[in-house]
Order: sequence, then C-alpha cells, then structure tokens
Amino acid sequence: MIRTLRTLALAGAVLAVGCYLWHGLTYEPGPYEPDYLAWLNGYLALPFTALTVVVTVFAFTGAGVVTALTGRNTGDFRNAPMGLGTVKSFGHTGVSVNDQPQIRIEFSVEGTDGKVFDAAAKMVVPLTELALLAPGVVLPVRYRPDRPGIVELDLSGDSTAAQRVMNESLIRKGFTTQEKVDIAARGIAAQAVVQSLTVPGEIRDGYSKVAVGLAVTRPDGSIFTTRSEKFLPPSAIGNVQVGRIVTAHYLPENEQEVVLSIPVNA
Repeated sequence: MIRTLRTLALAGAVLAVGCYLWHGLTYEPGPYEPDYLAWLNGYLALPFTALTVVVTVFAFTGAGVVTALTGRNTGDFRNAPMGLGTVKSFGHTGVSVNDQPQIRIEFSVEGTDGKVFDAAAKMVVPLTELALLAPGVVLPVRYRPDRPGIVELDLSGDSTAAQRVMNESLIRKGFTTQEKVDIAARGIAAQAVVQSLTVPGEIRDGYSKVAVGLAVTRPDGSIFTTRSEKFLPPSAIGNVQVGRIVTAHYLPENEQEVVLSIPVNA
C-alpha cells in the first residue's frame, strides 16, 4: 500500500511537470502577449502542487508514521514472522505526529530460528509511555527475513502468539522445558509466598539460576510448600526476594512441580 501511494504520487508529479513543460514549449503568444507568459501562467501551479503532494505522501508514509495513524502494522510486516526484540538504545528522530515524538529504537532481535541480528524500528511513542523504553526491555517485533535490518513493533495485540515466541526462545536457551510451559498453560494459578532464596551461581546468557522456596495457597485456602528453580535476568531478582508474593502455576496431581510467572520486563 505504501509503495503504491508513493508510486502514484511520483507518477502524478511527472505528469504535472510534463504538462507544464509541454505548455511552455508549445505556447504561441498572441500579438499583445509577452513571451514570458509561456512559463509564467496558471500551469506553473502544477509542479508546485505536485512537489507538495510528493513531500506530504512520503512524510506520512514514513517508517512509524503509518502505524501511528492506523494503529496497525504496515502491509509489509502485518503477516511477517514474530521475533523478540531486546532494546539496545533509542533516540528521537526529530519528527513528531500530533505532538508525539517519533523514536528510533535499536534492537537485538532473536528470530523464530533462534538466530540473533541487529535491527532498528521507528515508531511514534506517546510521551506518557517513553519511560517504559529502556535498554534491556524485551518487546515482540515483526521482521522480514529478506530485510533483517528493519523491524516493526508487533501491533496485532496477539498475546498468545507473543507468549508462544517467548516460550520457544526460553526452551531453546535451556531456561525452561516444554513440561513447564504446559504447566504454566494448563495449571492452577495460585498465590505463593517466597520463603527462601538461594543462588547456585549458574549463569546462562546473562540470566542467573535461582532456587526459590515457596508456600503455595491452594484454592481452598490450604497451603503446601515446595521448591522451584528458574533462570532470571538481574533486573527480576527483586521479584523473588523472601517475603514477596508471586504467582505460581501447578497441577493438582503434582504439586511439587511449580512454575513461577515473572513478567519478562520486571
């Protein structure tokens, strides 16, 4: 759609300039008309109007602007594969839409095949949400394998697909297992109190392994104790300190296998 609009704008500009030149070159002044009227006439508005239209179309179909105006991904990325983008840095581009700044975000992206590549995205971010952007934040992105340097933040709202991509990544890295993913999906959600926390010292891809002792409250109000191991980024360790209340999932037939639910960007 964007390519079509830009092509139409450029074609219209070429036609407008062509009409102006054709009129000037074929103009035959009357006996009382000066020669300069061949170029200084109403046709002069055509190239100026065409230039304005081209600039406007290219500005409003720029990266991030279309998504800001429509709230959807552009056609090139709408059905593209979903990956996980970890924010490396970001900065203003100097463009604003409705007084909201356009931001260029540098990502380290993990694709569906596990390969990691650098990419950038431009998006219009409300001022109230700028504080949510920080290095290390993980966001679902859409990418094209044939254009790996450019991505768009996923705007589909498909949280199930985003969670599936996250689970596949965690399994590949050895942070979790398919069994634990199934427990998180099918198990009973319950509140648990952290009773103990130990750090064995194992580190994978910057994530630390923690062993958490839990007192889990069943739906009927009774309590059972268990132990859960999980790999967490340094920023999330505070969520499993002793005394904290966390969300846990378990299957009634196997209460000793408990899976903690810690937000990715905790």
